[in-house]
Amino acid sequence: MSVLYNAYCRAFQKGMKLAVNFLNWTEPELIKGPGSVKDLPAKIKEKGVTCVLVVTDKGLMGLHLLDGLFEALKAEGINYTVYDGVQPNPTIGNIEQALKMYHAANCNGIVAFGGGSPMDCAKACGARVARPKKTVPQMRGQLKVIKKIPPLFAVPTTAGTGSETTIAAVVSNPETHEKNAINDPRLRPIVAVLDPELTVGLPKHITSTTGMDALTHAVEAYIGHSNTKGTKEAAEKATKLIFENLYTAYEDGKNLEARGNMLIASYYAGLAFTRAYVGYVHSVAHNLGGMYGTPHGLANAVILPHMLEFYGKSAEKSLAKLADVAGLNTNGLDTHEKALLFKAKVREMNKAMNIPEKFDFIKDEDVPLIAKRALKEGNPLYPVPKIMNQKECEAFIRENLM
Repeated sequence: MSVLYNAYCRAFQKGMKLAVNFLNWTEPELIKGPGSVKDLPAKIKEKGVTCVLVVTDKGLMGLHLLDGLFEALKAEGINYTVYDGVQPNPTIGNIEQALKMYHAANCNGIVAFGGGSPMDCAKACGARVARPKKTVPQMRGQLKVIKKIPPLFAVPTTAGTGSETTIAAVVSNPETHEKNAINDPRLRPIVAVLDPELTVGLPKHITSTTGMDALTHAVEAYIGHSNTKGTKEAAEKATKLIFENLYTAYEDGKNLEARGNMLIASYYAGLAFTRAYVGYVHSVAHNLGGMYGTPHGLANAVILPHMLEFYGKSAEKSLAKLADVAGLNTNGLDTHEKALLFKAKVREMNKAMNIPEKFDFIKDEDVPLIAKRALKEGNPLYPVPKIMNQKECEAFIRENLM
């Protein structure tokens, strides 16, 4: 049965790799550089949008990071209303609240301002506008949105999720402790703003975990079986930039060059995984988030080195190439040794930025359900180097993450 199931998964993945060639992969229009968020309202006006729902969180509002955007919106004569109730793992309730405000203010566009959570909330709100008779759980999975959402403009304030260029939104269901992943090209923002000034105030632990989140996106896309020439190039660019800039951004948060490079790295990583998919790091991380509210970037950062060990020889060739790309000292090393060096460097980066090796909150009785849900998300969709079954997933969690 295992052999047959593995064959089914691989056949499904090959089919999906062919099918996605017929989808619209138009990338967002980029606005980048220090202070570039103030250029966004002119672009919004150019797109014919007269009133936007700004989706953000109370923390960013309290820091007054949106003040420049609000002033520029007023100057362009664009009306706006703000939904700042987004939680760290946005819930179905958040989506419905945002949707209600969107309609009450007669909006015809959405601005996502913040990290992955506001981005996910804004995308899912847009999906609900487009499909008012479909609930978030009903749009879970692949290509369930279908209809065009309102123009979506993305302003990331962390360098990690890559949501400003992806086709995915992840929404938590507090009742079932599950995460609903919605994947559809219709969710892709039409404009993305990469303004490093918005990231200079990030705390160290957010800089580190979001940066490792971006690395996870690049690595999982690169080692998977659904790469294209373009996704490989994007993942390589992201990996190189992260290895060169993440620790600098972590230690010197006001370094605009490092901050800007990390935003670009996150964007490239997003380009890679939105076409080539992620892997089991994400499926396990999503379910730790759904079960315990674990921040997504932190979960990915902790899981990544352990999962690379699980993949073993199946990922060695790709990891060896990334070791070269990242600029590690690989002279004289063979493929196996290069892969070992890359994995060791990932662990070293985590340790240098005070990211823990394991979690202290996972309950043993929850492990079977976490594993079941992780594999439901991952199989047969994610083109991972090595397919995992229920027994292996449970053992992986117990032996590596607890």
